[in-house]
Amino acid sequence: MQIHLLKKSLKALQIALMVFCVGVLVNPLLAQKIEYTTVEEVLSSYFIPGGSGPNNVQWIEGGKRYSYDSGVAFNERNISIYNPKDGSDQLVYEGGKVTFPNSVDYFYYRSFEWTNDSKNIVFQTKFRPIYRNSGVSDYYQYTIADQSLTLIAKDANTAQVSPNGLKVGMERKGNMFVYDLATKEETQLTDDAEESLYNGRYGWAYEEEFGLVQAWKWSHDSQYLAYWQIDEREVPIFQMTDYEGRHPTWETLPYPKVGDKNPIAKIGVIDVETGAKKWMNLDIDGGYIPRIYWTSKKGQLAVTWMNRAQTHMKLYFFDVKTGEGRLIMEDKADRWIDMYDFFAGILDYFVFPEESESFFWVSDRDGFNHIYRYDYDGKLLNQVTKGDWEVTIINSIDAKGKSVYYTSTEEHPTQRHLYRIDSNGKKKTKLTKERGNHSLNVSPSGEFYIDTWSNTNTPSRAELWSTKGKGKFIKQYESDFLDEYENFRETNHYTEKELFSFTTSDGQELDGWILKPEGFGTADKHPLYLSIYGGPGAQSVYDSFHSSGFEQFLVQQGFVVASVNNRGSGGYGRDFKKMVYKKLGEWEAFDFAETAKYLAREMHVDENKMAIRGHSYGGFMTITTMFTQPGVFQVGLCGAPVTDWRLYDSIYAERYMGLLEDNKEGYDARSTMNQVEGFEGKMLLAHSGRDENVHMQNTMQLMTAAASAGKDIDLRIYPPGAHGVAFNRASRYLLYTTYYDYLKTYLLN
Repeated sequence: MQIHLLKKSLKALQIALMVFCVGVLVNPLLAQKIEYTTVEEVLSSYFIPGGSGPNNVQWIEGGKRYSYDSGVAFNERNISIYNPKDGSDQLVYEGGKVTFPNSVDYFYYRSFEWTNDSKNIVFQTKFRPIYRNSGVSDYYQYTIADQSLTLIAKDANTAQVSPNGLKVGMERKGNMFVYDLATKEETQLTDDAEESLYNGRYGWAYEEEFGLVQAWKWSHDSQYLAYWQIDEREVPIFQMTDYEGRHPTWETLPYPKVGDKNPIAKIGVIDVETGAKKWMNLDIDGGYIPRIYWTSKKGQLAVTWMNRAQTHMKLYFFDVKTGEGRLIMEDKADRWIDMYDFFAGILDYFVFPEESESFFWVSDRDGFNHIYRYDYDGKLLNQVTKGDWEVTIINSIDAKGKSVYYTSTEEHPTQRHLYRIDSNGKKKTKLTKERGNHSLNVSPSGEFYIDTWSNTNTPSRAELWSTKGKGKFIKQYESDFLDEYENFRETNHYTEKELFSFTTSDGQELDGWILKPEGFGTADKHPLYLSIYGGPGAQSVYDSFHSSGFEQFLVQQGFVVASVNNRGSGGYGRDFKKMVYKKLGEWEAFDFAETAKYLAREMHVDENKMAIRGHSYGGFMTITTMFTQPGVFQVGLCGAPVTDWRLYDSIYAERYMGLLEDNKEGYDARSTMNQVEGFEGKMLLAHSGRDENVHMQNTMQLMTAAASAGKDIDLRIYPPGAHGVAFNRASRYLLYTTYYDYLKTYLLN
């Protein structure tokens, strides 16, 4: 009996072992996952599945169809047209079969636009960068019917087809031109450009801080071109070099810093048929012209003006034939006024529907960003949206101005959702369905939208919807990505982001996210890597999927990785964002320190092993936090930091810090050079020689102040790099490897 039982037990054990072994083989969850041993490995090969939808979508025919491009190689991209109503897909341009005229070289392009009849494509190619987004290019017209390719503009900074599809306007070397597509003739419209004086083009500061590249606009009827003339002849010159060669070459550009002479702007309008030119009669009084708009009335141009401090805004309507204007409305505030939102992706806070004598304006005048509707006399017709939440983008307004599609934070400041509302503020409908962060591309007619979204548990996915009713699903792009994600989770170390909230010692609730390493919650505490930016209006914490391979690598090494929406962030209302006015860095540093203390107290973080890392404004905040909240963080990693706001460009710095003569004490207090005595711990600072945005002067002055105070900062200089510091793949791998080695040396060993 005992022998029989023993045999049964041995057999059962044998079966159990077989099942276990087979389970290990067939169940990847029990198999060993890929281990990334170097930063280079993870930066070069760590890929998280997800859907992004069609590339380079352009709605045509008023929003009935859209075109998109596909293909990997830059000279083999195809262009197709998709019809959401019947699902038809039409290939209209086959990249691998087109060559440059009179050449065997395959044609390639950077961007394109359609003529109004959807029969021709205008391509931008051979792009040569000037600033962050601008550059010199050649432009070609491709005719769908006969597949012909014709050069229409050479060495132009910008070019655009007229609304009627008959002409192409362009700016070249600071002058305006027009090209007739039928006669193939080019006409020069201005001739007064000279060094640092441009027609139809911005200088560095206007382009960077007002968010536009093309400094001119076609009128709706294609009769006029309205353009900025920017005069930078008295703006101080900045020089930079990569220090190559026996005698380095120095690049120069006009760059106004705080208190310097600013660019002078004025607006001209040209009748493209007659060549007649008229200047709009507007005294800018030392201020700015950040935006212009054509209204629905023929020959009427809307022009916005702001004072230099950007606390006073006026909207004028001009008769372009006479150049005379009238004041329509104005706004004054005790803190800055936003004209657009770089981080939200909204370039215009004013919208002028083409077939309505009313306009819409996004303003925080009631404490939160909302939409207001005015008539052409400046009378407020109604507030379209209301509530303790923010409108972040006006996605689309139909030509008659009756239906408004907008994105807002109504569900939660970390989420974005699409809504439709009548212009009178009634019949509001939420269109997006799933929890998370939705990025929307709405057709001009408001009939369809492409929704690219994710949340902390769902990788990015793209879907096509109709706006009928409460939204009607049409299709999902990349339908198998969830299976890919599950396979990825089975073979890779990946930690999903978790959201948290806490209350600071002074009573402010803040939102954050956290990545927890394996073994989290056991007796052992973990080092912290706090990833920050912190600039006014920016937001670091969203209900979205985590996709940074470097941060996932740090989690694999045992770090807790986290971020927070500090005071100054967008999405939480005017007072939360604008309380940093005239004292940049003070509240942000306090919130970063409070976050670290909370995580050490509640989230198994070792309070003696905490690092903070940021770039650009985040670099400024890394330094400011290390200097003004000593002892909280043991390590700081910063790239391309502003160290004194007097060294940054006037438009940005004065917007948030005020004019120097009005806030000298604030500038002194927020200069990191005046805070260096408080520095404790270790800091690694990386900068580049050709950073035209945040000049290396910032870092050099800080290094002098630190050395004078007997404080040691480790420095890495990448001479050829721009604002991103790294200048090629190898230098990027090196930069992040250096960051990790620094963390390992001072927090892990």
